[in-house]
Amino acid sequence: MLPLADRFGRVAKDLRVSLTDRCNLRCSYCMPAEGLDWLPDEQTLTDDEIVRLITIGVRRLGIAEVRFTGGEPLVRRGLVDIVRRTHELGVETSLTTNALGLARTATALRAAGLDRINVSLDSVRPETFHEITRRDRLKDVVAGLAAAREAGLAPLKINAVLLRGVNDDQAPELLRWTLDHGYDLRFIEQMPLDAQHGWSRAEMITADEIFERLGAEFTLTPHGEARGSDPAELFDVDGGPATVGIIASVTRPFCGDCDRVRLTADGQVRNCLFAREESDLRTAMRAGASDDELADRWVTAMAGKRAGHGIDDESFLQPDRPMSAIGG
Repeated sequence: MLPLADRFGRVAKDLRVSLTDRCNLRCSYCMPAEGLDWLPDEQTLTDDEIVRLITIGVRRLGIAEVRFTGGEPLVRRGLVDIVRRTHELGVETSLTTNALGLARTATALRAAGLDRINVSLDSVRPETFHEITRRDRLKDVVAGLAAAREAGLAPLKINAVLLRGVNDDQAPELLRWTLDHGYDLRFIEQMPLDAQHGWSRAEMITADEIFERLGAEFTLTPHGEARGSDPAELFDVDGGPATVGIIASVTRPFCGDCDRVRLTADGQVRNCLFAREESDLRTAMRAGASDDELADRWVTAMAGKRAGHGIDDESFLQPDRPMSAIGG
């Protein structure tokens, strides 16, 4: 077993696998209204190639958890089979999704061995949802969440981004809605990962602002359990047991405890969400590289991980790839 360690002593055990860069929403903080040029099919990993790399990660490199992302992973036709084959490796499997189509697939995903789901949902007001996503699909998201709960995919986590002047007044409303439905809510600071490169720190709603908005209607106290490598800082809501999380990737970076590594849909290893360099496994794999050779390439890629993402540094440059192409 070769641990995916970097020179700062961090060991990656959580693998995020992007199954596609395609998405059926057009969220304003992610991509332009007209969408993006998708990866050509021949550049995208096949189902077998994805499972082979995951297997190398689990059996040779110590990966203990696999989360499937996108783009939108539910648009990947082979998703259920990929989940089943990954589950058979004995690791925890999860999925980050916008929940469109989840009503049709939740039962099959649970039967395949999926453990948990994170759903991106920034507003429960239809008009605001439409403004952010440029699609009138809130009812489908709500139906998908209900189907996931019925299928036994728990806990169900909601990821929300607040945008100034759009939904930043809706934080308490969103928290109340998730509490009423038994979902776990996590607010995430908007990160510089949009395709338009229009992110502005001055416009970003900070963790302190989120806490202040929630505090106007709820009493929040620090949750007792240690945070560990979890990116969310948890708070008990009105004494608990319900909690709400705030992921302050920009203003309170948690790089020192990071245990994640990413594999893009076209077979590139990214040792950090904000990395500007990638390591190509696809080309080597298609050229006949052995599992040992691919594992060695992966180890080398992780060894070069930087101490932090450096967003506060004047020299920081946003990654060329947007979030939809990197995978969360």
